[in-house]
Amino acid sequence: MQAKYTIGKYPFLAELGLTEINKGCYRNGEWVGRGQTVTSVNPSTNEAIAQVLCASEADYQECMFSMEQEKTRWQTTPAPVRGEIVREIGNELRLKKNALGLLVSLEMGKIKSEGLGEIQEFIDICDMACGMSRTIDGKILNSERPGHFMMEQWNPIGHVGVITAFNFPAAVCGWNAAISFICGD
Repeated sequence: MQAKYTIGKYPFLAELGLTEINKGCYRNGEWVGRGQTVTSVNPSTNEAIAQVLCASEADYQECMFSMEQEKTRWQTTPAPVRGEIVREIGNELRLKKNALGLLVSLEMGKIKSEGLGEIQEFIDICDMACGMSRTIDGKILNSERPGHFMMEQWNPIGHVGVITAFNFPAAVCGWNAAISFICGD
């Protein structure tokens, strides 16, 4: 039996480009999803909202390969440039703040102000990370050897994954992603 989806009850979902069936994995500039299907449910009413096609193992491997291909380019991009990109992410979140906040409220069963607050936290951390991108410094330390010094330099660690709590999907992801991005990860 096909579930009846309630996506039509929530016009803000169309603003986010969501339909009854959505691909849940973003890779190389496109949405993909060849894995299992998950139904998003409004926890307040137990009504099915829409479906998400999750990443398959092949989708995941392709994502990892794509990230590896871009790793050196991103790590060697100057931190202030990475910070500007993170600032732009924050600006895009601002443009969709209401719709994204309502989505968090709908899927998590939160009140509207908490859903909007989560998106605002993501926006705020983008602003903070942008500023931090210009202040990541290293130390120059004295050496006991004449004519020498020691230099501390921060280096990216590589790929970072964020496992977030179900009830704070945007804020926790944002806190970790924004800081990781400016650090070159």
